[in-house]
Amino acid sequence: MHWLAHYNERTTMKYVSLLARLIVGGTLLVAGALKIGHFDALASTIASYRIPFLAPAVIAPISVAIPLIEVLLGAYLLIGLYTRLIGLLALCELAIFAAAVASVVMRGIPASCGCFGPGDTRPASWIEVARDVGLAALAAFIVWRGPGVLALDQRMHEQ
Repeated sequence: MHWLAHYNERTTMKYVSLLARLIVGGTLLVAGALKIGHFDALASTIASYRIPFLAPAVIAPISVAIPLIEVLLGAYLLIGLYTRLIGLLALCELAIFAAAVASVVMRGIPASCGCFGPGDTRPASWIEVARDVGLAALAAFIVWRGPGVLALDQRMHEQ
């Protein structure tokens, strides 16, 4: 009976990994897609964060890169390809976002989050920080437990 309990736990964790991939990957894909084509608005939002070590010259390139990176990370997580590496990159990105939003909230800067494109005009708050930390925790789970079921990683290892 002990092996059956171990089997069920392993199987359950594979589905939990799938769920984590769907949540993190779907969120990143949607967030990135909503920002594509609105690079000026994203650059304005990034500038409004007034991050001291972020030179104005890099804001425009960052505003182009972020949506593309989010879409790629999201797509790779959804299909489960290079899952642990992509999960680690998503974890890093989400931790940076959480720190940036937390810095705005702590400094009392009335900046919009901009997390989901130009239509997202809500002011940055602890709710956004908590969301990013929660997503980062799910990304860490993906790194720890692997891709789970329905992942291309599994198909690649079978061959």
